[in-house]
Amino acid sequence: MTAATHSTLFPQAPDSADAVLEGLDPEQREVATALHGPVCVLAGAGTGKTRAITHRIAYGVRAGILQPSSVLAVTFTSRAAGEMRGRLRQLGATGVQARTFHSAALRQLQYFWPKAVGGSLPRIVDRKIQLVADAAAASRIRLDRGELRDVTAEIEWSKVTQTVPAEYAAAAAKAGREAPRDRAEIAALYAAYEDVKRDRGVIDFEDVLLLTVAILQDQHDIAEAVRAQYQHFVVDEYQDVSPLQQRLLELWLGERDSLCVVGDASQTIYSFTGATPDHLLDFRTRHPGATVVKLVRDYRSTPQVVHLANGLLIQARGRAADHRLELISQRASGPEPTYAEYTDEPAEAEGAARRIRDLITSGVPASEIAILFRTNSQSETYEQALADAGVPYQLRGAERFFDRPEVKRAIHALRGAARFGGNDSLLDDAPDLPAQVRAVLSGDGWTNQPPAGSGAVRERWESLAALAHLAQDFATAKPEATLGDLMSELDERAGAQHAPTVQGVTLASLHSAKGLEWDVVFLVGVAEGMMPITYAKTEEQIEEERRLLYVGVTRAREHLSVSWAQSRSPGGRASRRPSRFLDGLRPGSGSTATRTGTAAGGTGGIERGIPGTIPSAVRRTTRTPARCRVCGRTLSDAGEMKLMRCDDCPSDMDEGLYERLRDWRAIQAQRSGQPDFCVFTDKTLMAIAENVPSSPAELARIPGVRARKLNRFGPDVLAICAGQELEGEGDDE
Repeated sequence: MTAATHSTLFPQAPDSADAVLEGLDPEQREVATALHGPVCVLAGAGTGKTRAITHRIAYGVRAGILQPSSVLAVTFTSRAAGEMRGRLRQLGATGVQARTFHSAALRQLQYFWPKAVGGSLPRIVDRKIQLVADAAAASRIRLDRGELRDVTAEIEWSKVTQTVPAEYAAAAAKAGREAPRDRAEIAALYAAYEDVKRDRGVIDFEDVLLLTVAILQDQHDIAEAVRAQYQHFVVDEYQDVSPLQQRLLELWLGERDSLCVVGDASQTIYSFTGATPDHLLDFRTRHPGATVVKLVRDYRSTPQVVHLANGLLIQARGRAADHRLELISQRASGPEPTYAEYTDEPAEAEGAARRIRDLITSGVPASEIAILFRTNSQSETYEQALADAGVPYQLRGAERFFDRPEVKRAIHALRGAARFGGNDSLLDDAPDLPAQVRAVLSGDGWTNQPPAGSGAVRERWESLAALAHLAQDFATAKPEATLGDLMSELDERAGAQHAPTVQGVTLASLHSAKGLEWDVVFLVGVAEGMMPITYAKTEEQIEEERRLLYVGVTRAREHLSVSWAQSRSPGGRASRRPSRFLDGLRPGSGSTATRTGTAAGGTGGIERGIPGTIPSAVRRTTRTPARCRVCGRTLSDAGEMKLMRCDDCPSDMDEGLYERLRDWRAIQAQRSGQPDFCVFTDKTLMAIAENVPSSPAELARIPGVRARKLNRFGPDVLAICAGQELEGEGDDE
């Protein structure tokens, strides 16, 4: 190893306190030298907040103002705490404690428990979900796995907000939480859970904080011992502090004010766990004489990325928005963010995979590229697209799609149905492969309509919906495919996605991407219904979704791609629109989109506001090619073949007829207890509305109208096309 290499990997500590300040910008230097009294650092994304606070601690230690053992720096993840300790060592400030809230509390609890309570500290359970299941069984309440996770989340929220079981229902209602069960029932489960823990002599993760708070509140001698040990506190990511963590911090401090907090209200994205920016925003009210420093020089992102990030916050509302920071990029100019629209989600994933493959070929390391999405259920489409493109990837903060319990269980059920063939009663009324898959999923409690609210139940539904859509796509490409064929396809997909993926492209949800950064970021699925998510109803929830997108944008150093799809699956109704958060920010928003295949990064993409050419639609293999009845181009996409025209060619559809057919279909689906598409897909209804058949023979020529459906639904459809009123609203057989 050369001397130069050694100095790069193991930099020497500054030789003096003043040397610690070298290289800091004026605002960072102000933070580093503000060592007395309360200090509030409002730090925007990429502004070097960790650098500022570690240099502050190091400067205080090296100047002899702070004793290393008297400083406690707390943050929210072990990774962030480890990074802070590493930087402090490099700056010559060894001996400073940098921990998470839980790690610091646990250390104190273990030390003082024998004196405060006696005996050994009870065992801490790794996962509380089994205890919740036992509490439910004792209460004779049946919960599936998704409900168990959601009830567990409600219990965790209650504890970090210091809400006892008797107060849960009122507190949850006041907070506007979408409870997975009746609130009184959850309160009863919460109480039963606490009884189970007590009977078994165990505590959970949140109890570590609660018990530490209780000991410090009740035993003044122990509180004074802790305060004698720690006399100076630094809290990172202060916007994410929960009421319970804030109470612990207050007990650590006592009557002192030697506290430095760092945060950004515009990055508050964990309110569902009890986090609130109020402590940050009220800091100057609680500490009128506090030193306040704003860090707005962005060293991470190019001016183009920063411009988009600032634009998102300019449109924001609410208290956090009133305290937004306008970032100023310190980097050289870079490329403008790109905005791409695709026909469907698989096309969007394939477009991203192609662009990523090209970037890697051009020399960009795969580890410097990320695909960020709103929900974990979106990962499978991108896992598959990257695997198909031969691009290595790694998942962060999410289970692999095929490793998820609900997916494993569903595939097991589908495999059993395939083994029984036509002898499975679940499949009696399922006319084709997609309907068979939905019938099997329905047997496991899945419904065509998504559940209300968020959380594990919604994620479970999304995962199973992804399987249902995959079956639809597979059947479109291979109309004669059986359930056994689909199982072979699923086995191949699962196998391909379990390949080693070290040093690969990062796939992550926006929540799990917080605190990370990459040279290239693909923000995908940025459409209404996903961003903001459908269950975000209140203004506060909508604004948190905006902040989540802001966090995603500010993860990019140089290249940023924002994309969305018009429909979820190939052949689906093109009803989606770009996220409202992009209005006025993306080129061409509010004007007609111009399509291009090259700028959007691949076939099937649409780039807003950039002149280009019309690409061919994403190709799907079909057995019977046909020609567009408008322009004569050869068709091979299943959805286009149903319409007998290109998606881009003018439609002569009777809109009124199409809506009447949709209303009729909804009634039929409700009566048969099946999803709408089991009657007719959207594309088939569009084809009917465009062709307006007047006889059974004309109706039969429309792809998607098979003999069974012709016999069952033909008379009603022909009557609707003729403008006739149906007797009894189209009674089903």
